[in-house]
Amino acid sequence: MASREPGTLIVGAGQASVSLAAALRDAGHDGPVTIVGEERLPPYERPPLSKGYLAGHRDEASLVIRSREWLAERGVALLTDERVTALDRDEMGGVATTASGQRLDFARLVLATGAAARTLPVPGADLEDVLAIRTLVDADRLAAALRADGPLVVIGGGFLGLEVAAVAREIGREVTVVEVTDRLLARAVSPALSDFFRAAHERRGVRVLLGASVVRILGVDGHVAGVELQGGDVLRASTVVVSIGSAPRVELAAHLGLALDGGVVVDEFALGSDRVTVAVGDCACVPQFFGRGLPGLVRPESVQHATDHGRSAAATLLGQPTAYRAVPWFWSDQGDLRLQIVGLVAGADHTVVRGDPGTEAFSLLHYRDGLLVAAECVGSAADHLVVKRGLEKGLTIEPGAAADTGVPLKRLLSPPAQGSADR
Repeated sequence: MASREPGTLIVGAGQASVSLAAALRDAGHDGPVTIVGEERLPPYERPPLSKGYLAGHRDEASLVIRSREWLAERGVALLTDERVTALDRDEMGGVATTASGQRLDFARLVLATGAAARTLPVPGADLEDVLAIRTLVDADRLAAALRADGPLVVIGGGFLGLEVAAVAREIGREVTVVEVTDRLLARAVSPALSDFFRAAHERRGVRVLLGASVVRILGVDGHVAGVELQGGDVLRASTVVVSIGSAPRVELAAHLGLALDGGVVVDEFALGSDRVTVAVGDCACVPQFFGRGLPGLVRPESVQHATDHGRSAAATLLGQPTAYRAVPWFWSDQGDLRLQIVGLVAGADHTVVRGDPGTEAFSLLHYRDGLLVAAECVGSAADHLVVKRGLEKGLTIEPGAAADTGVPLKRLLSPPAQGSADR
């Protein structure tokens, strides 16, 4: 059956969806708002799945961002265990069809379809003990597998892979991380930070193999027995975790004919190429939104981005478009190590080390053309907060003074020299 009054339909139930719906209500919008999600839970936090939840420090209830009751009190309808399979729309609105046959009329459409874990295209990747981590179901399967015996091989040296490796080591598993590139976290952090995390994980007993390509996962009676690398070496394994990045879920956007380029292409107001469909969060590619970053499209994957992008998209839907310019930030807990990043490291041409990496509490401050563009902080929450607030205000820190830990970083914040421009 069709909904009685067309309103705002949000396809996908995650952080961006909740942020957008809440922003609509906070702004006084009283029209119908419906969120449709494929999983059984209301929108929940994903970052803890590979950290606190996997380690047993968080429970399912604590992951929920906003409860069904909270949404209902604000007049937001939530459909769970339901998948939108088709969309038909024009400039005035349209109708969504779900897998169960429901038809949902809408006046405004938001795609918040997120991303899916990339699969490993090698023989044996379908064995029972080859796991990924993207959803709560994935995390539950992995948590049970980690508490079994035998060696664990993590394929992929990105944030999720290293977070899983850290949890596995803390509970006593033998862990090997296999990364096809020449450094860990290569797509996200500076080479200096990559080197630090490799050494830190190795100190904690993780074996790290760089420049190693997996060609086959070996099995016996349907279960994992090993991982074969290019060149013939075989790693013993009873569990394999594949963590090689994510792919944006763009099937519905493609059906609508929206422009795609590593995600759903949107402008600074979260509008797709048809100028009426909004796309937010992990599925969307946005114009580089931080004034000092390099130009081009980016697809950030963080709670901060999903939250801020959802609010920006709500303003667009309300007819009050405001260009998205949030300063990006991100964190990763890897065992007892906490990494906090603010700004964009890509394109930096100079780095200042503040503190001693050997103490596992330090910051890397990154500059381009003399302006502070990013900071990578390990065990240095105060530095992270100072740089975040500084970048939000358009301030910088003189590179020659930044390394002096005897001076609080907040005292060093200053406006860029006259004539400098955000790049």
